[in-house]
Amino acid sequence: MKTLKYITYISIGALLMTSASCTKDFERINTPPTSVTEVDPALLMARVLRDGTFQESGELPNTKFGSWIQHWAGGPVVPVSRYFEGPENLIWSQHYQLFRNISQIREELKGLENDPAGRSKLAIADIYEVFLFQRLTDLFGDIPFSEITKSSTEINRTPKFDKQEDIYPALIQKLNAALGKLTTGDASYGTSDFFYAGNIDKWKKFGNSLKLRLGMRIRYANASLAQQTVTDAIGSSYGLLSSNADNAAVATFNNAQAENQNPILRQLTTGSADLRYLANTLVDKLKEYNDPRLPLLAEPVTINGNTTYQGIGVALTDNQLSQLIRANYSTPNRATYFSQSFTPIPVYALTYSDVCFYKAEAAILGWGLSAGDVESNFLNGVKAAAALPPYNLSTLPATYEQNVLTLTGLSNDQKMEKIATQKWIHLFGRNMEAFSEWRRTGYPRLTAGPNPGSTNGQIPRRAIYSSDESELNKANYDEAVGRMSNGDSFLSKVWWDKR
Repeated sequence: MKTLKYITYISIGALLMTSASCTKDFERINTPPTSVTEVDPALLMARVLRDGTFQESGELPNTKFGSWIQHWAGGPVVPVSRYFEGPENLIWSQHYQLFRNISQIREELKGLENDPAGRSKLAIADIYEVFLFQRLTDLFGDIPFSEITKSSTEINRTPKFDKQEDIYPALIQKLNAALGKLTTGDASYGTSDFFYAGNIDKWKKFGNSLKLRLGMRIRYANASLAQQTVTDAIGSSYGLLSSNADNAAVATFNNAQAENQNPILRQLTTGSADLRYLANTLVDKLKEYNDPRLPLLAEPVTINGNTTYQGIGVALTDNQLSQLIRANYSTPNRATYFSQSFTPIPVYALTYSDVCFYKAEAAILGWGLSAGDVESNFLNGVKAAAALPPYNLSTLPATYEQNVLTLTGLSNDQKMEKIATQKWIHLFGRNMEAFSEWRRTGYPRLTAGPNPGSTNGQIPRRAIYSSDESELNKANYDEAVGRMSNGDSFLSKVWWDKR
C-alpha cells in the first residue's frame, strides 16, 4: 500500500509540475505518437502511378469496357457486359482518390513550386493528373473538374460538373504549363517513379506524347484546337516517345501479392473462372490476319480433334449462354498472360506504338507531317507493338507486312481503318483507352451482341455516373444530366464522340 501511495503522489506532482508548460507543448503532447503528419511525396507518387495504371486492366475493366470493344467476352455475372445499365461507382471513386493523393503531393511540396527541390516533382504530378482527368472525362463526359477539393482544409462535397468541351482546353493548358516547369537536373522521385525512375527528360517525352493524344482525341469535335495541339506536339523540342525504351509502364511480379501481379494474370489467380474468355471478334480478326501474335495471346482449344482458337460472342442472351461449352473457347494463353512462370509482363500507360499510330494519322491529315510519313509510322507502330511482351517478336513475317499492313492504293479512310484496327489489337489489356479510341475513330467496325440489355442491342458509348453523385451532389448532377441527349445512360455520347 505504501508503494501505491508513493506512485500516486509522484504522478500528481508530475502533473502539477507540467501544467504550467502545457500550453507551450500542447501540439506535441496532443499529437498521437503513431499519427502521420507528413507523407513522403515519393511514396504518394509511387502509389498513384501504380494504381492509376493497374486500374485500366483486370477482371472488372476487362469484362466491362473490354467486352464493349470486344476483346473480352464478359458474362452473366457482369450485367454491363450484356448492355444492362448500372452506375460506375468503383472507377469513379478510384479516380477521385487518386486526385486527392495528388493534392496531398502538392501540400507536401508547397512553397517549392520554383525550387529545384520541388519544381519538377510538382510538374510530374500535374502531368499525370492530366492523364487521369483525360481518362475520366473520356469515360463519363462532363465531370467535376475545376471545383474538386484541392486541399485537406478546403473540402467541396458538391462541385459542379464541368463541360467536357471546357475540360479539354484546360487540360492542354495545364499540360503546357507543367511541361514548361520540367527542368533537367531537378530533384525527382527516383525509384518511386515507376515509369522512368526519376528521368525528367523521359517525362518531357511522356507529357508531350500525352499532348499529342489530347489533340487527336478532339479531332472531330474541335478541329482547329486539335490541329494546333497535334502540330505543336510533333514539332516540340520536348520530343515524343521514340522507342519501346520510352514506354510508360509499371513492372509486375508474378509470385508476389496478387495486387502486384499483372491484372490479366490476377484475373486467373483470383478472378471468376467464367470471366476469363476472349471475345470472338478479337480472335477472329487475328485468325483472319494470320497474325503472329495469336498463338502468344490466345490459348488453343481442341474441337473434334482439330486444334484452333475460338472466342465467345459478346452480350449473349440467356439461352445462348446456357448452351456454351466453355472448354471449346480460348482464354488468354496459359503460357504467357495466364502463366506465373512466364517473365512478368509490365502494365502500360502510354507507348511508343501509340505515338506512331497517332503520327500516321497526323500524316494523313497533313498535321505536322506529310503523306509520305503515313506508312513508315504505321509500320513502326505495328512492329513496336509486336516487340512488346508477351509477344517479343523482333520481326514480322514478310507475308504479314505484304498482305495485312500494306497501304498501297487505299483511300485515306481505308488507311485510317487499318491504323485504328492495329491500334485496337495493340490496346488489348488497356480497356479504357481502347474504348475511347474505338468511339473516336469508329474502327474497327463492331457489331453489337444479340442481348438487348438496356440499350436495345446497341454498344454503350459512355459509363454511367456514380450513384453517390445523384444522391449527394444532386443539383449539379441533374444539371449535367440535363445536357445529355439521352440522359445519364449508356447511349448518351461524350462531346468528342462524333463517329
